[in-house]
Amino acid sequence: MAVELCVKAASGSPDVLGDCPFCQRVQLTLEEKNIPYKVILINLDDKPQWFLELSPEGKVPVIKFDDKWIPDSDVIVGLIEEKFPDPPLSPPPEVTSVGSKIFLSLIKFLKSKDPTDGTEQALLDELKALDEHLKAHGPYVNDENICAVDLNLAPKLFHLDVTLAHFKGWKVPESLTHFHNYVKLLFSRESFKKTEVAKEYVIAGWEPKVNA
Repeated sequence: MAVELCVKAASGSPDVLGDCPFCQRVQLTLEEKNIPYKVILINLDDKPQWFLELSPEGKVPVIKFDDKWIPDSDVIVGLIEEKFPDPPLSPPPEVTSVGSKIFLSLIKFLKSKDPTDGTEQALLDELKALDEHLKAHGPYVNDENICAVDLNLAPKLFHLDVTLAHFKGWKVPESLTHFHNYVKLLFSRESFKKTEVAKEYVIAGWEPKVNA
């Protein structure tokens, strides 16, 4: 029985994969472990009743294992690791929090209307910290082997790349060479190419949040 995974459908295009980095994280994990799975697209603007019955909060991703539906990407990724230990993706404790504040810093900078509020610098500081870590321990967060931390970061860094260029005309400084090499490495993986969301849907998904 293939694993079933409910993910976000694209804003305005309910038949196309949407821009949820947490959903893509789970897809990447399944892809890297070569686990067959069936994607069920959920239109978050018009959630079907059956979906609300299995996920009362109406959030994605939700995965079906052994006839049980389980929400929350952190829980899901842990469960996949437990059930399918090969290849192992669990990171060693010392790298689990690498890059963990980047996404929140991105959201604050994207929503900011005040160029002097420090949100840009806060994001830059997080990106520099990741660059320094990769310089010492790269090419992935945990040396040579991809791990769950990379699969969590990859979709978020894709969102960073697309949204900052579109909404802010902003790019990550070229001087962060280890960061740029890392992003290229992640985005060129087969698992990423298979689960990548079209840029226009990433922009459409963020539009209401940025312009709120």
